[in-house]
Amino acid sequence: MNEPIQELEADADELHQAQTEIRHLKNTITSLREELEGLEYEKQQTVQRAVADGADEATQLQETATALRDELDNLSFEKDKAVQEAVANSADEIQQLANTAQALREELDNLSFEKDKAVQQAVADGTDQVNQLQETAAALRDELETIKGAYEDKIQGLERASRDEIKQLQETAAELRTELEAKKGK
Repeated sequence: MNEPIQELEADADELHQAQTEIRHLKNTITSLREELEGLEYEKQQTVQRAVADGADEATQLQETATALRDELDNLSFEKDKAVQEAVANSADEIQQLANTAQALREELDNLSFEKDKAVQQAVADGTDQVNQLQETAAALRDELETIKGAYEDKIQGLERASRDEIKQLQETAAELRTELEAKKGK
């Protein structure tokens, strides 16, 4: 009789461990979410810094272009060609920065998708574990009821056998008494 109780206590311990593990997984998910938000914030700051640096660089390039235009009046055709090359290089650099910003956005979207997928998987795994534990608990309850029924049937059988034996002994005692009285009366 102690075995089913010990099994129930063991199952309760396993359920507690599973709940603790689920709680830990939820904490991990929250931590990962906060870390991802931190990464997103850092990436946004990096993009803003890159845009600001690009704007500063563009401003500097504009100032350089203005200075070059001022000197252009005094320079030959070769100097004019050099200014045009400098402007083309800055445009390429700005385009490269724009491409880098787009790549960072795409990477951030991919990280967000992977995070969502991992969260969904963790929730699904937790749900599966809970369902398995519930099924195990139900099976153990059924087994306990079966054992209890068999135990009660055994007790009733023993009680019945005991009553039958007492009745037989009483009948035997009555017969012996009758025989004894019959022998005394002779």
